[in-house]
Amino acid sequence: PPGLKEISSLASWTVSTAKPGNGVAALRSPDTTLYWQSDGPQPHLLSIHFFKLVSIVHMRIFLDFVNDESYTPTKIQFLAGMGVHDIQQFAEMSFEQPTGWIDGVKEVDWSKRPALRAFLVQVKILENHQNGKDTHLRAVQLFARDEMHQARRIVPALSKAPKKVAKAPASRTTKKPLHVHTEPNNIKLAPWMMEPDLR
Repeated sequence: PPGLKEISSLASWTVSTAKPGNGVAALRSPDTTLYWQSDGPQPHLLSIHFFKLVSIVHMRIFLDFVNDESYTPTKIQFLAGMGVHDIQQFAEMSFEQPTGWIDGVKEVDWSKRPALRAFLVQVKILENHQNGKDTHLRAVQLFARDEMHQARRIVPALSKAPKKVAKAPASRTTKKPLHVHTEPNNIKLAPWMMEPDLR
């Protein structure tokens, strides 16, 4: 999304269980034909441990009911905190036949939502389609505000603002006003940089 940057790479990812060849590497791949497949009892848990405190303002997941069928999650909880001891649920989603990228909380305007500050984010899959045992999760992305993007928008606006040129005070030793030279960018030259005033 515009004005946001993905911060998923700033974290260490772990899963509760995984079938060989379908672990974290497949989940982190930009190729959404790959997926994490769990290999154990429910609930299935994805833990995202950030190396520093982050401010999350948006997140989304990729599901594919057409190809995954009974492996498709139908109920997911999202949790966050400073660590495992104070982690709390901040959202829950239910699906019927989800396909493609799905925003974390559809009814919330993330641009106005306060930032979620956390070291740890967890995605807990509680139920699958048709009571399937294991699950497929194809991608998870987390975003923070892109401060550089905001700065790039502010700088052009400042450059368009009218610039004021300060007037030099009248010289007390001469009857004629001091002539001030300016460069094209309206930078006033210091007196010692001007031509000498012959007296």
